[in-house]
Amino acid sequence: MSDEEPPVPEEVLTSAKDQLDDEEISLADNEEILHALSELTPVYENERSYFVLGNYDREPIRRLNLVIDRLNRRQDAYAFRMVDIRGEWDNSIQKFCLIGDLVTYLVGVAEKDPSDFLVEQGLLVGTTEFFAKSHVLKREYEDEEHPFGWMQDGVFELFDQEGRLYRWQTEEELVDVTEELP
Repeated sequence: MSDEEPPVPEEVLTSAKDQLDDEEISLADNEEILHALSELTPVYENERSYFVLGNYDREPIRRLNLVIDRLNRRQDAYAFRMVDIRGEWDNSIQKFCLIGDLVTYLVGVAEKDPSDFLVEQGLLVGTTEFFAKSHVLKREYEDEEHPFGWMQDGVFELFDQEGRLYRWQTEEELVDVTEELP
C-alpha cells in the first residue's frame, strides 16, 4: 500500500482556491486546507455524498452518528461530519463553505440543545447553491410548540415549503426519515 495521498481532482482544487481570499489566508494555510480536503477522496469516489451537521454534545452526536451510519449503508454513498475532516482551521465558516461546495447533499439534524448548527442554518438558506441541496431532519418536542425560536422556525418553514423538512421525535423515527433522503 502506498503512503502517497490520493490525488484531489483539479476542479476541486480550483474551486477551493477560488473560494479562499488571498488577503485573508496565507499560502501555508491554503496548503494545509488543500491537504485536509484530500481526506475527502470518498466524496469523489461515490455517486452521492452527505455532509451531516448538528449538535456534537454526547447524546445528540449519537443521533448524528446514527444518521451517518444509515446513509453510509447505501450503495455508492459517503456521509461524514465536519469534525471528520482534520486540520487546523482558523475559520470554521471557510471550512464549511469549502466542504459544502464539494458534496451532493447537506443534511442538518436539528435539536433544541445548545451548540446546534445555528450559523450553518443561516448559510444553508442564505446561499442558493447550499439551499438547493440541503435537507433538515427536525426533532419535534411534544411539550413545546416553538422550542427553536422564531428565527429557526423561519428556516424550517423555508425547508418545509420545498418538501425538504423531515420531522422526528424518537431515534426510530430519525432512522425512518433518514431513509427518505435522496
